[in-house]
Amino acid sequence: MRFTKPAWVIHQVTDGTKSENAKRLPIFSVHVHPDGSRIATGGLDGKVRIWSTKPILNQSSELSNKPPKSLCTLSMHTGPVLTVRWAHSGRWLASGSDDAIVMIWDLDPHGSGRLWGSDEVNVEGWKPLKRLVGHESDVTDVAWSPEDRFIATTGLDSKVFIWCGFTLERLAKLDLHQGFVKGVCWDPVGEFLATASDDRSVNIWRTTDWGLEACVTKPFEHSPGSTFFRRLSWSPDGAHITASNATNNNGYVFTAAVITRSTWTSEISLVGHENTVEVASYNPHIFLRDPSMPVVTSNICSVVALGADDLSVSVWQTKSARPLIAAKEVFERPILDLNWSWDGLTLYAVSSDGTLGVFNFDVEELEGIAPRDSQKVYLQKFGFIPPPLPAGYTHVPAQMQPNGRSKVTINGSTGRSTPPLTPPRQTPTMTNGFGGTPGLGSEHVNTLVARKGGKNKKRVQPNFVGSLGASGSTIPSSGNVPSSNVDGRYPQQHVSHSGDVGGNVPISTFGRGFESAMDLDLGGDFDRAFEGGMDMEVPINSLDSRSRRNFGDDTKVPKARTLGGDRVRNIGDNEVREIKVAPRAEIMVNSVAGSSTSLTFPSPSLKTYFSVKVEDTGDILEARNSEDTSEPAEVTFQGSKDKSVQWLDYLPSRVTALAGTSRFCAVAMEDGSINLYSHTGRRLMPSINLGLPIAYFDASKNFLMAVTSSGTMHVWNAKTLSAVHPPVSMSPLTSCLLPTAPTPELPNGLTPTITNISISPNGVCLVQISSGLAMSYDKNLMNWVRVGDVWWASGSTCWKTRPRTSSVAFSSSSNSGSSSSAANGIVASVEARISESVSSSATQSEAEKQRPDWWGPALTLGHLETKIHVARMLESTTEYRQALLLYARTLADEGFRAKAEELLRELYGPVYWRPGKSEESWSPTVVGLQKRDLAKEVLTIFARSKTLFKLAQEYQDLLKKSVAED
Repeated sequence: MRFTKPAWVIHQVTDGTKSENAKRLPIFSVHVHPDGSRIATGGLDGKVRIWSTKPILNQSSELSNKPPKSLCTLSMHTGPVLTVRWAHSGRWLASGSDDAIVMIWDLDPHGSGRLWGSDEVNVEGWKPLKRLVGHESDVTDVAWSPEDRFIATTGLDSKVFIWCGFTLERLAKLDLHQGFVKGVCWDPVGEFLATASDDRSVNIWRTTDWGLEACVTKPFEHSPGSTFFRRLSWSPDGAHITASNATNNNGYVFTAAVITRSTWTSEISLVGHENTVEVASYNPHIFLRDPSMPVVTSNICSVVALGADDLSVSVWQTKSARPLIAAKEVFERPILDLNWSWDGLTLYAVSSDGTLGVFNFDVEELEGIAPRDSQKVYLQKFGFIPPPLPAGYTHVPAQMQPNGRSKVTINGSTGRSTPPLTPPRQTPTMTNGFGGTPGLGSEHVNTLVARKGGKNKKRVQPNFVGSLGASGSTIPSSGNVPSSNVDGRYPQQHVSHSGDVGGNVPISTFGRGFESAMDLDLGGDFDRAFEGGMDMEVPINSLDSRSRRNFGDDTKVPKARTLGGDRVRNIGDNEVREIKVAPRAEIMVNSVAGSSTSLTFPSPSLKTYFSVKVEDTGDILEARNSEDTSEPAEVTFQGSKDKSVQWLDYLPSRVTALAGTSRFCAVAMEDGSINLYSHTGRRLMPSINLGLPIAYFDASKNFLMAVTSSGTMHVWNAKTLSAVHPPVSMSPLTSCLLPTAPTPELPNGLTPTITNISISPNGVCLVQISSGLAMSYDKNLMNWVRVGDVWWASGSTCWKTRPRTSSVAFSSSSNSGSSSSAANGIVASVEARISESVSSSATQSEAEKQRPDWWGPALTLGHLETKIHVARMLESTTEYRQALLLYARTLADEGFRAKAEELLRELYGPVYWRPGKSEESWSPTVVGLQKRDLAKEVLTIFARSKTLFKLAQEYQDLLKKSVAED
């Protein structure tokens, strides 16, 4: 067995170029084309990427770049792509995304060329054929049934949709799951469908009427609900389902459950992984225990691969109690998807660390592979007769035979293909103005065919190319296909328990009725990526070959312009000189008894030059001020890969501060006004006029914060173009800036100062004070709250006195849904800054003072309770969960039953609440986590405490009862 991890298979932040050293984004799914020539991957960048497998498996091919490594990038999704699956015919590709859309892609012979907006080149083209609309949340998994008769899709809306694999119309909606549905697989016989859900069940559905055959719950009663997926797989002999995310021993042993057909029970578990099993994938071949014996039930076994959150992959053969291989720590993050090549010798695995791993086996290592024909014969013993195809549809290959039937060669044998892109050209009978006979439900398309005209011109006129009807090519939208075309056993009505969802939305409609020829100037400077002798052809054996687009026209297209783009950035003109202005007031605290307090800030000094690096992208935003007040200020924007100005603007007032994120750029001016720009230089809103100079200016993600010299704080959401909350006065913070009591070392005491004001990625303002305080404005409480206090360092056992390596107050990686450790989160960064601002000797002396008996527990609980509320306000999911579990552990160690019971009541909520019910006084989630899932983790901690054991047992019984009732 050979293992490789090609570094060039990567999903990354789009900046117009590709680099193997760029920051990798998680890859959620991988699938091998049936002919093994390519794989498709889906990732956090919202792209579907198609790669050639030959450079992965053959080092000489990788070094020569023949065929090219990256074949195509598809970018129609608006959210992360969670699943990609090729049809068994190899002609279509399905992808599901966070945008709740399932996209069906078809080969586009003329779609190759430079990818719009980047330096990538698509060697081959795939075009969106149809959008399957119906899910109301993330699409987590997609599966094609045997012979591509159906497509099943699952999502976080707890629904399963069944679509016709030919017409792409929706046939059924299955909505009996009570939790996120995260996995789906088809019975190779075609009789059943299996789905796995966070409601801790695997449902088996009949394909004859889409009714529920069985609901399997026993191996999943204690399975965690925090995994990305619950991907399951059906064995190629149809005898078993291997389901991920199962547990034994009340949840303490992580397993994959093997469910037996017909009885639908799980008496076998695959044990060995040290964390949750995320995905199971069967080798597509039946294996023989004794290769010299015939293919009978007693001589059959299967090979299944498991990927888990313990960073390892295992491969099992069902005739052995031990795995064939256990590849430990081959990835740095959990494994999210596995898929075998059609020959059964190569296993592909992807991980949330953004890498692809490939296990390539020798035939001797996987001994006993049965021929494909014998597998088909064996499956016939089940006696299931698949439904007939929809009337007028068939998976015909591209090349038509004289007898009207068709044939395609797949690896030397006759096989199937989905409908070709364009039916063969024929001479139509003009009976309805477009060819064909009216009333037969067929759609006719005219295409533009170029012919040479004058110099540097081409004439284009429409030529009729045939019908898209009964055996045509492109699948029409659901509105163009009569319901009678679908077989009567699968009625057009949706099998649903909760109402219907809207129909499908086609990607495009075809133009009709070109009456005359049109003259179009098609001259252009096309990218000649296919010249120079590179071997660009990667044949798909199951697809018909098409001629490439002709790039022979040398006519030049004028280069696109940018505002200021003809000017090269002058680095030598960046001298920074301070501009003298009238003196401004320093921080002033009025604390006279009986008078109102106020807080003012100095404005930043005016300089001739400012610059700031844009968050995440590395682009540079610059501003230049003239010492002559009559001259305008200039703002310029340069891309990180470019030496020229991308755009510029001139401003009537001098610039005092700049801020930039990956979403927008902002400029603050001397007269108190603010401009917001997109990265192309377009103004996102009119200039905001605050009326006073801006003392603090910061941006993160979609949020912008400005604090005026009068101490008024403003926060805006640049995405929604709205204020997060009304302007807020910072005067209440004056009490935190009063001088400390005199000491022998400081006879006049110490006057604290505000050291920093920042904005978090979720739009929360944070103020750091030199005395060891951190304050934030809570828009729900409409008041300033303490989010960090050096006071906790004097007694809390959970206070980290050692400063973190990061000195940044906020990090986008600590936002909700982050997978980074809590030590690098927002709350941890706040406490790190407090530790840095206060001397370690002072903190140590405070800790060594004589304290009351309950000092430690009281401060530890107070610290953790504050940390829980702060993590929730800052939407730091990882830190919220960590603080909650630390708090539960402290309650268990101390035996505080009253506090423990109150915590459980808050997490469990009303006894009568069930998933799907609304409750005004209680929310079932907090910072994106299910409260009852958190309650189960807390109960695990309480169950280890002698004092809290009985309480934990009561609530565990209550949780089991509610799950059983669901």
